[in-house]
Order: sequence, then structure tokens, then C-alpha cells
Amino acid sequence: MFLAQLDRVSNHHNGNSNKQLHSHVAIEKTLAPIATATIAHQKYVTASLVLAFINDPIMRWMYPDPYQYLAHFPRFIEVFGGKSFLKKTAYCIDGYFGAALWFPPGVEPDVEPLIKLFEQSIFKFDRADMFAILEQMEHYHIKESHWYLSLIGVDPTQQGKGYGSALIQQVTTQCDRDRLPAYVEASKPANVLFYERHGFQAIGTIQAGKSPSIFPMVRQPQ
Repeated sequence: MFLAQLDRVSNHHNGNSNKQLHSHVAIEKTLAPIATATIAHQKYVTASLVLAFINDPIMRWMYPDPYQYLAHFPRFIEVFGGKSFLKKTAYCIDGYFGAALWFPPGVEPDVEPLIKLFEQSIFKFDRADMFAILEQMEHYHIKESHWYLSLIGVDPTQQGKGYGSALIQQVTTQCDRDRLPAYVEASKPANVLFYERHGFQAIGTIQAGKSPSIFPMVRQPQ
């Protein structure tokens, strides 16, 4: 669904490690070690994504008040991306410097808990626009079997090191092997350019009221 600011330049990993993560997977053209994040890692991944999205246009439109953002965005991560931990398709950079919550084919977020969360956490005057955005997202979301990137972000202090690219390639290589498309919604123009470098193409624009624009994007297998 939403993307925080990702890498600007691909560099090498700085060598930090985290002993809690063991199943590292080598990613082509980067030295960033990737691990599968399970339920045991969820709170650490959540903390990483809270940092990553702190300047994200759509998230801060949803939660403009600092306390509101810190109080409710972790719950949003759980509701919108939590299934990835259960399906073992959540991935994180060693050290929890970044994370991507991927959904495999046939898995989607549950809409009703998301609507309930919005009713409890978003200012009343913005809710109608948020629900309009959800309707537009459903319109653009591809119907064929695909991988869905619900959330991805890199700690602002660790950007520019290739971590975002590594988290993308973790699944797009599998998409190419299995001949499946991937789908994502980018939350800022800079991320559109980032995803274009990884083979995604924008298919429209999502916007309601005074909200920032969201850009649905599809990547065909290559």
C-alpha cells in the first residue's frame, strides 16, 4: 500500500549485524543481508517502519499530530501488513534498518479491521477522504495472481545504502522465476522513480480531498 522514502544511491552495507536474525539471504548486486521476519521480530520491524514513515506524505496526512502518529501507526502496520509475518513473507535488513511486508499470491489485507482502525484513529473531518482513497485503491488493485508489497521503509539514518533495493529484489526475483506480477502503491513521486528502476510502471493516481497523491504501480515478470 504505502512506501516510505527509500534509497537514493545504492552503496555497500556498513557491516553491522544482529544476532537475533540468522536466515540471511544473499541479494544480487548488494551486500545487505536479508532475514525473514517472524512474529518474534514484529515489534522490531514495527519500530523500524515507524521511523521510516515519519516524513511520509500520506501517513502524516492521516496522522498529522505527532502523538496521534506514534500512538496509531504501529497498529496500522499490524492491521495492514501483519499477515506477512504469519506467511513468513516479511523481510528485514540485518539490524532492523529497513523492512518490507510482502503478501504472497492470494493474500490481501482485511478491510473491516482497517476501517475500524480509521474510525478510531483518524480525525473525523478526514475520514470520508480516507474511505474514498480505499475505494480507489480497490479499483486499481490488480485482480490476477500477484505479489503485493503492502509496506516498505528504511530507517532515515540508513538510507542510500541499497537496503530498499535489496528488499524489493528479495521478491521480484521470485516473481520473475514464477512469472508473476508485483503490485505496490507509491506514496510520493520520488518513490515512483525508485520503483521504475525496478521495473514497475504507474497505472494511475489515487487522491481525495486534500490528501496527497498515491501512485498504484505494477511490475510484470521480466
